[in-house]
Amino acid sequence: MTIRIGLTGPIGCGKSTVARWLAEDGAAVVDADAIAREVVEPGQPAFEAVAARFGPGVVGPDGSLDRAALGRIVFADPAALADLEAIVHPAVRPLIVEAVEAAERAQVPAVVVEAIKLVEAGHARECDEVWLVECAPSVARDRLAGRGMPLADARQRIEAQGSDLVERLVRALGDTRWRRIDTSGSLDATHRVVRDALREALGAR
Repeated sequence: MTIRIGLTGPIGCGKSTVARWLAEDGAAVVDADAIAREVVEPGQPAFEAVAARFGPGVVGPDGSLDRAALGRIVFADPAALADLEAIVHPAVRPLIVEAVEAAERAQVPAVVVEAIKLVEAGHARECDEVWLVECAPSVARDRLAGRGMPLADARQRIEAQGSDLVERLVRALGDTRWRRIDTSGSLDATHRVVRDALREALGAR
């Protein structure tokens, strides 16, 4: 039996690193955010819907989506973010379901759905458990700044994505089907936490 693990948390907290470790330990990882980027490529229906909703300012000179420009709009305006999610989530969902089912047919020990918007898109309820990857906001800001993101943009995105994430998880799952993975410490310490959590999850199947 394959266990389904949802992986979520604010930007800059290390979800991709945790997902990579899980893949190294035999899990199949479905990257919802990568799929979301695919469905808004030029020529896709979601791209046309995003351009129609947000205007030519979110389309770059090469005709592709200007993600930085779009991010500045939606992370400053909750209503705009909700509009974007209403366009993208329905396009992403069937592709995630297909990937999860393929992993289960392959009988991998665990399939991991990695998504910032795991709760909002409805995937959290379909997982056996959800891992909230989190760290101190200052750590996340430093990591994003190290990737070249302006500090103001980093602060804005962290606040928009993580301010009430615990409350949303509790509303969706109660108090028992999710766990915290704190990545504020060293890589080695965090890796041990992740391996222990995976071992415990697999043992509870």
